[in-house]
Amino acid sequence: MKALVTGGGGFVGTRIAQMLAKRGDDVLVLGRSRYPHHEAAGIATVQADLRDAGAVARACAGVDVVFHAGGLTGVWGKRKTFHDINVGGTSNVIEACRRNGVGRLVFTSSPSVVFGTDDICGADESRPYPARYLAVYPETKAEAERAVLAANGPSLSTVAIRPHLVWGPGDSNLIPRVLARARARRFLQVGDGKNLVDITYIDNAAEAHLLAADVLAPGSPCAGRAYFISQGEPVSFWPWINGVLAAVGVPQVSKAISYKKAHRIGATLEFVYCCLRIKKEPIMTRFVASQLAKSHYFNISAARRDLGYVPRISTEEGVRRLAAAILGKGSG
Repeated sequence: MKALVTGGGGFVGTRIAQMLAKRGDDVLVLGRSRYPHHEAAGIATVQADLRDAGAVARACAGVDVVFHAGGLTGVWGKRKTFHDINVGGTSNVIEACRRNGVGRLVFTSSPSVVFGTDDICGADESRPYPARYLAVYPETKAEAERAVLAANGPSLSTVAIRPHLVWGPGDSNLIPRVLARARARRFLQVGDGKNLVDITYIDNAAEAHLLAADVLAPGSPCAGRAYFISQGEPVSFWPWINGVLAAVGVPQVSKAISYKKAHRIGATLEFVYCCLRIKKEPIMTRFVASQLAKSHYFNISAARRDLGYVPRISTEEGVRRLAAAILGKGSG
């Protein structure tokens, strides 16, 4: 099987490419930079921007399946940039698949596409998109997901994978930000600390994509559908964060702020940053406050049933591997 992985320099894209290569697939990675680690492993790369429709189309030539893991993440930035990359880039990928006769498209989505302002406790994929989003990222990600699922048909089978809070060795976003703030003693618990949250170890997240690609076909149960992916059971978020910090010898979070106060601070900072056109991300936003204080966990029975998904790496084993990597003992 020849596979193209967009966003192959990112956390999830990198692991998808590595797992595909390990099982013997012919892999091509598309990204905006050069990736020596892929080249050293014998994985072909092409340097291109998702917004370049021609480059994306050329990369899809002769490909059997596309794993579209590329996109712009974050909680702050220009709406146009998010839209151009996440929505426009995804449209380019869909059109490139159609032009080149690619039969399968696996899209890396996010549970945040259904996250509004309320707690989410055990919801399945029937949960609708919210009427209002607290950040541009989930809004544009949802628009891209809808386009991918709408593109499903006889000649192109599509599926969306929604892994929640992906973490593990190689993460350059979630855990490093947590560690940096904790070391600087600038990390506050938001809310009462009782919120339950789904998390996903990186290998489990990547494997879900491969499982989806392997069963994806016209008329298959997963064609045209989205799937939540996680460890299979939520964690008590703040105790879990403190457990990770303790495992790597970093000061644990000991101070708290109420959700209402954090939300109010986030709204104020967003207003000020917008008025002054400050590009730097605010230390708090409404979206971040909600993510840190609210419960958000999901029912993954559909992924178990239709994809054969099983979270093979337990949370405990994942933390051990993460701590070993951070402490310089290898990634496990």
